[in-house]
Parts: sequence; structure tokens; C-alpha cells
Amino acid sequence: MTDQSISPLRRRMIEDMTIRKLAPTTQASYIRAVRNFTAFLGRSPDRATAEDLRRYQLQLASSGVSGPGINATVTALRFFFTVTLGRGAVTEKLTSVREPRTLPVVLSPEEVARLLDAAPGLKYKAALSVAYGAGLRASEVISLKIADIDSDRMVIRVEQGKGRKDRYVMLSEQLLHLLRSWWSEARPQGWLFPGQNPVNPLTTRQLNRACHAAAEAAGIDKRVSLHTLRHSFATHLLEQKVDVRVIQLLLGHKKLETTALYAQVATRTLRQVKSPLDHLVRRPPA
Repeated sequence: MTDQSISPLRRRMIEDMTIRKLAPTTQASYIRAVRNFTAFLGRSPDRATAEDLRRYQLQLASSGVSGPGINATVTALRFFFTVTLGRGAVTEKLTSVREPRTLPVVLSPEEVARLLDAAPGLKYKAALSVAYGAGLRASEVISLKIADIDSDRMVIRVEQGKGRKDRYVMLSEQLLHLLRSWWSEARPQGWLFPGQNPVNPLTTRQLNRACHAAAEAAGIDKRVSLHTLRHSFATHLLEQKVDVRVIQLLLGHKKLETTALYAQVATRTLRQVKSPLDHLVRRPPA
């Protein structure tokens, strides 16, 4: 789309998002949400009423859009009407959807080992090992550069992770050895895990596809994604009795309660807790 074909209203919204330094993916999501609302409305969105927004949210809910999808749309429309149009009052009846919190899928250490061994090639084995060995998100793995691996201090620098925050995570001896093997084989420049065009890094889609292929090859029948390795990282640390606040820092979580969720899936920890039933003093049978 050329600059000339962008409407003044969309251009102003893009400028508003640029001023606030919203991430490119966020900007694209907001633009898409407003475009879909405009298609529903059938006229320019700056003329929408509170009732129009209510009808649209009802249509989203009735058509089976997921809770997170509805919430993302609500956030985008609130930005558009409040910031770009200065008409925040019309969004007052938009509501966010509370989704039931589900427990994450976690692999056992044995399953993780099988998955990594089944990775399709050394590059993907190294990338998946980073995801598990350091607890990184898919976007954080693909954004790593050679200079982010600090073998002197044995840490990995995660630059501008989620929430635009830098952090350091541990670099294990085994992971360092694997990364050195990958570097010796491919001699990547710049990006630690380049894509087909070395100028660009791997995409999250390519990395997730490799993760699915490795899980299938390893005979793991759980629903596995790259984020499963991050969940497993946190759970296994908790089972090793690492303080939950340390795990929070490693994961880059803003709230401790987000990290504390892993206590519910740390089965080794749960098995060490004695049920009060085992402490009952039982009378011998008559």
C-alpha cells in the first residue's frame, strides 16, 4: 500500500502509534482490528456510536471469536477511539472477556531430551535447546545475535524482550558447547540463527514448525509448541527448589503470580508433600 492510498484517518492512527513507539506487530494488529470493524460498520469508523461498538462485540462473541481475540480487538478499538479520535466515551461499554486460566502443558526431562535429540538438524537443535535451557520465548530465540552469548560471564543477554525490557539468563556449559558446535559448522554472522536469507533471522513460524516436527519424531503425544519448552524450563527449576522469584527474573515476568502458576504443575514438588490422610492415627480394626 502506497502512502497516497492511506486514508488521513489511518495515517493519523499510525502516527499516534508511532509516537507511543508501539511494536510493529502491535500496530499491524490494531490496524487490522479497526479495518474489520469498519467492514462490519459499512461506513467510516469515526462516525460510529456506542451502540455500534456494542453490536460489533456481540457479533464477535456470537461468531465464536476466542476470548483473547475479543480482548485484542477491544484494546485496539479503545486506542483508536480514545487516542486518535478523542472519543473515548463511546468505548465505555466495551468489555474485556475473562478467560478461564488453564494449566500449561509440561514435558518431563526425559521427554525434553527426546525432543531435542529429534530436532531436524544442528541449527534447530541449538535453537530449541536455547528455548529450554534459558527459558526464552520464540521471538527472543530468533532475535539473538552472536554478541548476546557471553561465555566469560556464562550468561545470555536478551535484548528488548516482552515489555521492551532487557534481561540476562543463564548460559549452561552444555548449551555453550552446543552453540559452539553450531557456530563451527555454519559460521553465522550477526544473527545467531539466520534464516534462509542470512540477512534475516529465523521466523517464529519456522522455529515452531521444527519444534512440532521434533515432538512428532520423538513420539510425544502431548500438544507441544515452542512455548512448552519455556513452561518446562520454569517447572523443572521449581522442582529443583529454585526460588520462584529467581525464576520470575529469568522468565522476565512482570508479576510473581504469573510465575507461581508453575507450582501447580511441578509434580515432583507435589509428590513430596504428605497428604494429611497419611498422618491420621488409625485405630486397629476391632
